[in-house]
Amino acid sequence: MYCKGLILMTRIIPFKGLRYNSDKISDLADVVTPPYDIIDEAAQTRYYANHPANIIRLELGLTFPQDSADNNRYTRAAQYLAKWMEDGTLQSEISPALYLYQQEFTVHGIKRIRNGFVAGVQVEPYEKGNILPHEETLSKPKADRLQLMHATKCNFSSIFALYADEQKLVDSLLLSEAQERKPDIEIIDEADEIHRIWVIDNQAVIDQIVDIMSTKTLYIADGHHRYETALEFANEMSEQGLNDYNYVMTTMVNLYDEGLVVLPTHRVAGHLDNFDFTSFMDKLTSLFEVEPYPADSDLTYIMHILAERGQKDHVFVMYNGENYYLLTLKDEEKAFNLLPANNSVAWKSLDVAILDNLILDQILGIGEAERRNQENLAYSRSEEWVKEKIDNRHYQVGFFINPTRVEEIVKVAEAHDKMPQKSTYFYPKLITGLIINNLTVK
Repeated sequence: MYCKGLILMTRIIPFKGLRYNSDKISDLADVVTPPYDIIDEAAQTRYYANHPANIIRLELGLTFPQDSADNNRYTRAAQYLAKWMEDGTLQSEISPALYLYQQEFTVHGIKRIRNGFVAGVQVEPYEKGNILPHEETLSKPKADRLQLMHATKCNFSSIFALYADEQKLVDSLLLSEAQERKPDIEIIDEADEIHRIWVIDNQAVIDQIVDIMSTKTLYIADGHHRYETALEFANEMSEQGLNDYNYVMTTMVNLYDEGLVVLPTHRVAGHLDNFDFTSFMDKLTSLFEVEPYPADSDLTYIMHILAERGQKDHVFVMYNGENYYLLTLKDEEKAFNLLPANNSVAWKSLDVAILDNLILDQILGIGEAERRNQENLAYSRSEEWVKEKIDNRHYQVGFFINPTRVEEIVKVAEAHDKMPQKSTYFYPKLITGLIINNLTVK
């Protein structure tokens, strides 16, 4: 119906999204949350208190000591969903639609706008090559998400995926549909970021976008656990003869969108027994050129140097409370030979792979297991946080890193490799609760 004779690769479809009824919810900002996987217990409690119909009750419900197989966070989510659909708190779109999703935000003092669109994406194994991951997943989060899908048959949080459209054909189609009317949803979230949604139900436009996207590869930027859960759920349903559950709600953003931002995740290392900075520096200088800068140097200036040098070299900034040290890799070929042999050249070319494996692992002894458990390591996107932790001697040494470039992520995915831990942070996160994909609504 939608591919018009093209060989179908990636299949997307419009869907009848469930949306909060603005007649019942005066401020939609009261009922949305960030993605579940960045919500801690304090935030969970706060979202519960924000509004009795907050999406948290569906996406990440509270647990209680008396929970049982018949009464738990998943069964309660299903009950809330049924109640809110029955009383009109949630309403289904009249016609299947795509959704233009625009986020306006500020990063490093600069206002940006990121455009994407929400659709259903047919789930399939990564091996087919149409949808590619860039991160490893863990079994526990997937088990949790699978239980929620069994109970509710919904996607509450969207997958975040990238695609390449240098001519911006999809963006042009979407924006032309939206430019002469107000958004159907517009909210300002708790981070003062603006989220706008336009419902696109023009069938001719939908057909064109589906055709264009059928030739695109999707690169999962965020939501690997949810994607793999949706695939497992679809397979289970298919075994029961039910074939309408093989699409997952996905927000797709063009790789060439000016608002696409990846932030770095810096590292601090500590609690290292018998740590000797002089000996550590001796080992570093065998691999890196080292330039010291006084500890009272302006941090913004230091980060500017890091960004400027990083355009052509593998560089890091190290901080120990006494000095900043600009570390520039001496010999890329030598470094590559010290990295795991089974990883691709694209993976070995990542600054974060060099930092984690050569400095943290081989010199400091913080291996993969320790990095996963974060026994000797902590992560932050804030340069000031890293400096404060070192100045107050909570950790022994900090490392500032440049952000991973989008093209590097794509190359790693195309090499069928996985990014190192904490190597990408796409900013801002997608909001949960603007649109729900109820797989039972046709």
